Amino acid sequence: MAQLLRDGQVSAVGVEPGAGPDRKRYAITDAGVTDLDHWLVEPEEPQPQLQAVLFTKVVVALMSGRSAERYLDAQRDTHLARMRELTAARRGASAHEALLADYQLFHIEADLRWIDHAAGRLDSLAEAVR
Repeated sequence: MAQLLRDGQVSAVGVEPGAGPDRKRYAITDAGVTDLDHWLVEPEEPQPQLQAVLFTKVVVALMSGRSAERYLDAQRDTHLARMRELTAARRGASAHEALLADYQLFHIEADLRWIDHAAGRLDSLAEAVR
């Protein structure tokens, strides 16, 4: 939170009493909204263990009233482009380089299956997060 405050993405807006220590309340600033919009529309580079980031972006987009479908479409395009690069790199590659490319391709395929699955469930997920 301290980093977000220093970067001007959130600002303290008050304090609420609680069962324990008082709770600070924060609000997203205009700069924070701009950064959030940028983060949500920027596809992530395909890599192993990316699913948590993909899921987080979908949920944050839905919670903030932004288009999760647009994000998933952009992410799908980024994944497909990386698959084309890896497939081209496999041609003429050594056995170990081809095996490494296969490893990356299988992870990207799994991400793409999840992206398609999530896209088909956006309406019900949007209901759940609202």
